[in-house]
Amino acid sequence: MPFHFENKPALVAYVTCGDPDLATTREIILAAIDAGASIIELGVPFSDPLADGPVIQRASERALKHGTSLQHVLTLAAEIREHSQSVGLVVFSYLNPILRMGLAKFCQVARLAGIDGTLITDLPVEESAEYLREARKHDLATIFLAAPTSTDQRLKLIAQVSTGFIYAISRTGVTGARHQMTGDARTLVKRLRRFTTLPIAVGFGISTPDQFAAVGKFAEAAVVGSAIVHAIEENPGREAATVSEFVGSLVARCS
Repeated sequence: MPFHFENKPALVAYVTCGDPDLATTREIILAAIDAGASIIELGVPFSDPLADGPVIQRASERALKHGTSLQHVLTLAAEIREHSQSVGLVVFSYLNPILRMGLAKFCQVARLAGIDGTLITDLPVEESAEYLREARKHDLATIFLAAPTSTDQRLKLIAQVSTGFIYAISRTGVTGARHQMTGDARTLVKRLRRFTTLPIAVGFGISTPDQFAAVGKFAEAAVVGSAIVHAIEENPGREAATVSEFVGSLVARCS
């Protein structure tokens, strides 16, 4: 398995690639890995990020202004892989940029770049047959989102086609940091356990060391995205150092 969950919870760190620029994104990711992130989600900027809140929307807009493309993200992934063989690398994208590149070409190039898995935010599991076929061909893990509103039938289907891990959305709505976590996440993970033995990563809203530690009591990993992207936005000129400090504070809470 390309993903490591020895530390519980493992930290899955999301970064919008190209924000504020690709060179800085590279520094941020390497800093996050050094600080203890187990998996990096490489966010592909998109012009209509419906699942994302204002923080990641703004990051996408900034990245797109610099012309950041899916190809740039894959090139960046190859550079990160040269520096770290053990970190898990996931492309986190909407479907449109991948279709523009071509599904078969994307899967081939992603694997050559050292990508371990992909998460396509707006691809329904019911319509994923072609994607699953191409991903399997290139040994890419297929990661799907499970929501508190998903029926048991849908959770079972997600469990059947997911590999690597399952991303459990902690609450309904868009991405964004929250001061308190709802009980939906724990309930959802419990429901998923009936259908799978895969590791489960909980995301959407995790922004503090206490929330991160709380997830470790019922899931293998926690995804932190908006809080990292916000830290980048608020600290121009010292983005990598800020992310290193923040990631370090999360991981230290559980060590």
